[in-house]
Amino acid sequence: MEVIFIKDLKNQGKKGQVKNVKDGYAQNFLIKNGYAVIKNKENLAKLNHEIKKKQQENEEHKKIALSLKTKLDKEIIEFKVKTGVGDKVFGSISVKQIKEELEKKGYKIEKSMIEHTTIATLGFHNVDINLYNDIIATIKVHVIK
Repeated sequence: MEVIFIKDLKNQGKKGQVKNVKDGYAQNFLIKNGYAVIKNKENLAKLNHEIKKKQQENEEHKKIALSLKTKLDKEIIEFKVKTGVGDKVFGSISVKQIKEELEKKGYKIEKSMIEHTTIATLGFHNVDINLYNDIIATIKVHVIK
């Protein structure tokens, strides 16, 4: 019997996958526990509709990420820090501080999106922000005394 998985099941199938399994296993476990449905025209149509919808959502997210990338690539964030002998910086600039500065400028960036980096020297530093799968924006962080 052919079934369409509607949930991931470890070592059996992923969501959206069509697989041929034994009738008893399909009826008594997969369908009964909500992991799969019987493959028929109606269920295949639902699957195709969900795939198209997900592709459209991915395209929208990608467009938003690309427009955000062009804005962020131009951003320069300045931090004024105290320094000691030989311009040694006291402390460092954290991811949390970078996130807070971006929020002040109107960007909604999650802390997890900012590549972990600790900035402890004066000057310009590049910080990468992962916006979407393969879309990475780079902002400049300027540390001054």
